[in-house]
Amino acid sequence: MIDAGYRISVRRRTARWDAEPVTAREAMDFWAFAAGAANVIMQLSWPEVGHGVAESTVDSGNLLKHPWKRARTTFQYLAVAVIGTEQDRVAFREAVNTAHRHVKSTAASPVRYNAFDRELQMWVAACLFVGLEDTYQLLRGEMTPEQAEQFYRSAWPLGTTLQVTEDQWPPTRAAFDDYWRAACGRVEIDDRVRAYLLDLVNLRMINPLLALPFRPLLKFLTAGFLAPTFRDALGLSWGDFRQRQFENLFLLVAFVNRFLPVFVRQGGSYILLADVRRRVRQHRALV
Repeated sequence: MIDAGYRISVRRRTARWDAEPVTAREAMDFWAFAAGAANVIMQLSWPEVGHGVAESTVDSGNLLKHPWKRARTTFQYLAVAVIGTEQDRVAFREAVNTAHRHVKSTAASPVRYNAFDRELQMWVAACLFVGLEDTYQLLRGEMTPEQAEQFYRSAWPLGTTLQVTEDQWPPTRAAFDDYWRAACGRVEIDDRVRAYLLDLVNLRMINPLLALPFRPLLKFLTAGFLAPTFRDALGLSWGDFRQRQFENLFLLVAFVNRFLPVFVRQGGSYILLADVRRRVRQHRALV
């Protein structure tokens, strides 16, 4: 098992629903979006990715300037990669590539980066996979080794939808743990990226009155979905009491989720996918 410092540690979670084969499609419940901000922090914790986003001059995709649009495109990418067709993925890949052409370091950048770097894209995809797996097991119970392997293999399009090749993905779930452990050794958040991420957690990009009631919950969920490696790098506090609260919350959420029909649990993801297809038909921008 991977070092707990690199993954969230959950001592109490819901019982497993069944022993049937699984796929990443089943992880697209709307509750999983609660881990969104934490996943952004994970992705940006590599200096090259963090500075690539914080320094980006592509305002149309700037999280702090266009938060709702960035949230839409991120969740649509997940929907396209996990439940979309190959045609959907090709369209989204072309749109993302167009935006990524402008994301590369300058002489003033403290680190070298290029959005087309397959190593950086592998890291981002790995973070997305970890987020899906964590939320899925909180909502549906811990997977058996066989289920974990099935889930992992079905999630490869999270990276291969962009520049990551199939031979770049670790071939097994155990090999992914080895990759993740080594990759987490590169986690480093400097002052520039930390300020950017704290603006995100504090909802500085939306109206202060609208942000006020949601800020404590977002901070709580974000810290709860971060493994100690990331939490410590960002400087977020945590403890046993908050951990128990987090586990109790998702025991309740998982119980409620169990009785919701699929179209309620996953309807949002299919609506997002339908919007992607509508935009393609109407030749509108995807990102």
